[in-house]
Amino acid sequence: SAPARRNPFSSLDNAPRGAGTSQPRERGQRPLPTPTGGSPSAAPFWQLLESVCEDKPTRRAEPSERTNILALTHDLHLPVAVPEVPSSPRHEFPADWSLKTRLLFMSSQPFTWAEHLKAQEEAQGFAQHCRATETNLPQSIQEPKLSTELRCAFQQSLVYWLHPSLPWLQLFPRIGADRKLVGKATPWSQDEALLQVLMSDWSVSFTSLYNLLKARLCPYFYVCTYQFTILFRAAGLAGSDVVTAVISPTTRGLREAMRNEGIEFSLPLVEESRTRKQKNSEVNLETEVADSLKAGNSLEDGEEPTPSDDDDDDDDESFSWLEEMGVQDKVKKPDTISIKLRKEKHEVQVDHKPESLALVKGTNTFTLLNFLINCKSLVAVAGPQAGLPPTLLSPVAFRGGTMQTLKARSINAKARVHLAYEDIFSLEIVGPVMPHSLHALTTLLKAAQRGAFSAVLYTHEPTAVFNTATDAANPALNKETVCKDLAACGLHPKTLDQLSQCPTLGKSSIRFLEMKDYAYTWKS
Repeated sequence: SAPARRNPFSSLDNAPRGAGTSQPRERGQRPLPTPTGGSPSAAPFWQLLESVCEDKPTRRAEPSERTNILALTHDLHLPVAVPEVPSSPRHEFPADWSLKTRLLFMSSQPFTWAEHLKAQEEAQGFAQHCRATETNLPQSIQEPKLSTELRCAFQQSLVYWLHPSLPWLQLFPRIGADRKLVGKATPWSQDEALLQVLMSDWSVSFTSLYNLLKARLCPYFYVCTYQFTILFRAAGLAGSDVVTAVISPTTRGLREAMRNEGIEFSLPLVEESRTRKQKNSEVNLETEVADSLKAGNSLEDGEEPTPSDDDDDDDDESFSWLEEMGVQDKVKKPDTISIKLRKEKHEVQVDHKPESLALVKGTNTFTLLNFLINCKSLVAVAGPQAGLPPTLLSPVAFRGGTMQTLKARSINAKARVHLAYEDIFSLEIVGPVMPHSLHALTTLLKAAQRGAFSAVLYTHEPTAVFNTATDAANPALNKETVCKDLAACGLHPKTLDQLSQCPTLGKSSIRFLEMKDYAYTWKS
């Protein structure tokens, strides 16, 4: 008889443990808590425990996948820091402008419909993407595996466009990617002519994307450098009636270079913090005055209110009293540089942090385009990324762009519910998942999984701050006008409607998304 199959996932468990629980387990396997009840798809994802191999997997895993399966199952056991109170159920979740590196969908219904697409279905999916074909599925599909329309739409939702295309290099994410690029062939680092060709092609592709964006034929695109990421959005998206670009993280050096090029920009989070401090200072001052009057004391008898940051603007005028006394030459005053440094102190403190988010809007985005094309520091001069142009990511085709697809695979596992095991099915999506892909995939799963699934979303952290509401947002923007103006941008009308809303997630992003009875709840 064949030897008993060992469970390769028996030692993988990072889930929170219940106090005082003790359950029989295999040798070397750690105890697992038992969910409180309900179906696996409705249970919180950290309760989907003790994944095991199926005796007959749906498809043979490739050698590289066998290693990744361990990591995937390990992810099922990783709790994510989430707020205690989730959102109230809604029929749509808010737009999430952050880039995702992975999505992990889970459901009590199998994902067999997403496996082994036929050549005809794959080709049809590519054609639908290139022609921006709208696919409208019924609310529920009884036999998803037999639905050619669903499978073609799935292939369509996985497509994205990339530049440059260097198959032996991982071009996303770029921030913190040095370790993954060490030892890879980079012939341009030793060949100046090749480097010039690469940068010239990149400039053409970047300009092509911007022109498409301005013509509202491209909804948005990302520029991913080794130090920061830029999101360009067309007019009408994120509640703005002009083209916008958000950059994060930034440094004082980058901001100074942008100012020197005449690029007007704002730091929304810094300004918001300054306004909040000023209001608090005013409230504190009013409280002190009221307390002093109540105690029968004048304001002179009390402590002076703490000056706000804005008081620095009057530094040059604050020494006029010295002139009146005739001693202005005998007292050492702070020089201009000292005053400037004091003014920029708060701004410098936010370098490399989410609060350093910079917003560029309107015609200044064109100046930003030219600045980036000519910016020497845009490309690393040393290290594994030396000479490598920034990565351009777009939902639509552009000059020099290469069609790519997100990687998808399904895995079957078991979840312990009460004293029994129940099947739990998962679908993993890997790659640079942009906002439109997330919305398209959830729309498909809504129909295929009968309105019940959950998802863990892995965010590329430097881009989470792109969900900040900017001062360019216009809540009164007409939805019908936006949909009409961006009708040819390549997005489904429902996706376009979601992305046109003003951002509401702030500096955070959606980490966990759940659909139950066709209604969404999420945690950020």
